[in-house]
Formats: sequence, C-alpha cells, structure tokens
Amino acid sequence: MDALDDLDLRVSGCRACPRLVDWREEVARTKRAAFADQTYWGRPVPGFGPPDARLLIIGLAPAAHGGNRTGRMFTGDRSGDVLYQALYDVGLASQPTSVAADDGLELYGVRVTAPVHCAPPDNKPTPGERETCRPWLVQELRLLRPTVRAVVVLGGFGWQATLPALAEAGWRVPRPRPAFGHGVRVGIDGSDGGVGIDGSDGSVGGGGPEGLELFGCFHVSQRNTFTGKLTPAMLREVLSTAARAAGLGK
Repeated sequence: MDALDDLDLRVSGCRACPRLVDWREEVARTKRAAFADQTYWGRPVPGFGPPDARLLIIGLAPAAHGGNRTGRMFTGDRSGDVLYQALYDVGLASQPTSVAADDGLELYGVRVTAPVHCAPPDNKPTPGERETCRPWLVQELRLLRPTVRAVVVLGGFGWQATLPALAEAGWRVPRPRPAFGHGVRVGIDGSDGGVGIDGSDGSVGGGGPEGLELFGCFHVSQRNTFTGKLTPAMLREVLSTAARAAGLGK
C-alpha cells in the first residue's frame, strides 16, 4: 500500500464531525427510493485518481445519493455526469460516465478530491467542518507535490479551503489572497521556506514543492449547469487550459 492509499483508508474511517457522521449514516440507512436495493457507502469519500497526478480537481463535498452511495467522488450523480463527460471530452478520462466505483473509469494524470469528505445536509458543510477536514487536504497535497502542477477548484467554498491548504502544504500563496472567479488563473510559487498565508512557516521539509497554476471554475452543481451559469464549453475550456498547464491532455 502506497502513502496515498493509506491516506484514503484513513480518510474513509474519519468520524471527526458529529453532524456529518449522523447525516451520512442516516442517508445510508433510509436511502432514496430509486436506490433502495443498493448498499450505500455511508462513510467519508476519499479522493480518486492516480498517485502521480499532475492535475488536481477540488470540489465541495460528496452528494448524499452520489458519492455517499457509491464511495467515489462525483460518481452516481448529475454533477459527476457533467464533470466526467468534460474530462472525457478533453482526453483526461477513459469514459464519459461514472455510475459506480467498479465501472472501469480511469483518470489520466488527474485526481479528484474535496475539502469536505462527508456528505453534508443540504449540500452545505459549515466553515467549521471545512476547517476540521482541512488536514486531509493538506496531507493529500503534500503527497502529490512531486507531480502536481495545476489545480482546478470548483466553486468559492473549495477556493477558500484550498488557499490555506496550499500554504500549509508548502506553497507560497500571494497576499492578499486571490479572489475566486470563473476562469481565474493564479501562479503559485514553490516555497523557499517563507511564511504561508496562515502565518505559519511554509516549509514542509525536504525542500519546497514546485510551483503550480491554480484555476477557478464554477461548481458543476445542478443549479449552475441547469441555469447555464456553467456550460459544458466553459468547463471544457478551464479543464483543457489547466491540463496544458500541467503538461497533460490534447
């Protein structure tokens, strides 16, 4: 078992947030009628993708009847349908759909994760729950640091989680903090032992990480995709630009 597999295993056993534990397990017991014959995962959902990913996609949290049911990020819900279709379209996924953890989907040089690993009520984790979950994202970034060269953040909630996590993991984030926006692109320098945006020493030992490019993108929520705030073309553009920055894709 490699270090990232070990991290994923530890994430899936976390019970740090009582509200989220109660909700995810209640959903897994009661189920949605359409999935009544299925056994729900009902646990924190770890990241998904190769351990040497060059591009990291950071979302919000698992959906109650999506990742909380299937055990894989963005799998089995409408948001995932949009995301994986776009990844397939730009050459970063082996298939355009994601319906179950054993459906054969492979990501090419891409890992998908979230700042909150448990499904929250009303799809709204609290800032406190985001902070409690942040050490998992920091560890994931540290493990990916030899290879990751671009990060796409889906939505403002994830953006607010990612900036301090990058600093804590050893990157130098600009001050003042860059604001979230669709299509925003920010160069993040590798740390040389400076101070992170949270005021802590940015170094993590063994030399600082390489720099990376940070991209903002509207979240692939149904609210955004159904209203046209985020179109498939807009999503493909961000993903393809980030893939090129990471040295991936067409």
